[in-house]
Amino acid sequence: MTPLASPAVVPAIAPPHIEYWQLSPILLVFGLAIAGVLVEAFVPRAQRRPLQLGLTLGGLAGADNYCQTLAQASGAGGKTWHAYLSTQEADGKPAVNARDRIGKGPWQNSKGVVIAKDVAELHGNNNLTKQTALTEKGEVSNGMGDTPNRHDILTGSQADGTAFPAGDDRTCKNWTSSTQGSAMLGHSDRTGTPSPTMNSWNAAHPSQGPDGGCSQKDLISTGGAGLLYCFAAN
Repeated sequence: MTPLASPAVVPAIAPPHIEYWQLSPILLVFGLAIAGVLVEAFVPRAQRRPLQLGLTLGGLAGADNYCQTLAQASGAGGKTWHAYLSTQEADGKPAVNARDRIGKGPWQNSKGVVIAKDVAELHGNNNLTKQTALTEKGEVSNGMGDTPNRHDILTGSQADGTAFPAGDDRTCKNWTSSTQGSAMLGHSDRTGTPSPTMNSWNAAHPSQGPDGGCSQKDLISTGGAGLLYCFAAN
């Protein structure tokens, strides 16, 4: 995963150059990368807002392209990147599970710390915390108690990484709506308002808000910014 902070400057020593994309699938690159953070890092200011507006991602393909574009900008485009998102059964199309889209692991963050060795561990006793959920620059992303709080990450998934059954919307209409609907969110810092699920990285609570639950304004109101987890799937 990966949120971002500048490394310490040591004038007399040149920093090593690491081709992260050449490492095997153990790189989440941004280590469980939070894609929205990368928009601020790599996308010109004038182009940021259109990319971050609500959840109009164009479905899974649009979200994957979003992750791939950001990975390319950070020098990790040699791998195939997928957003950690599920979709629900609708319009004759079957559900898609986020856990089935991200490869087999293991995955590391941008500093080489192992987050999980495989899919089972990722959805069990993983090593994803605020301190390990780093951006591709090795920075810690804002969480509960920070200003602004941006720990809500879009997943549309149940705790085991599977899709919700058809019925109550938990994917903002399968990632095509920026107004009505709701999306299941995870907490990248593994904390939040006291509840049985506040420590969940992928299924803490659904989005909500005056615009219907799926607008950028709604996501910000509960401690998010329309951010994604992006995984190298190969």
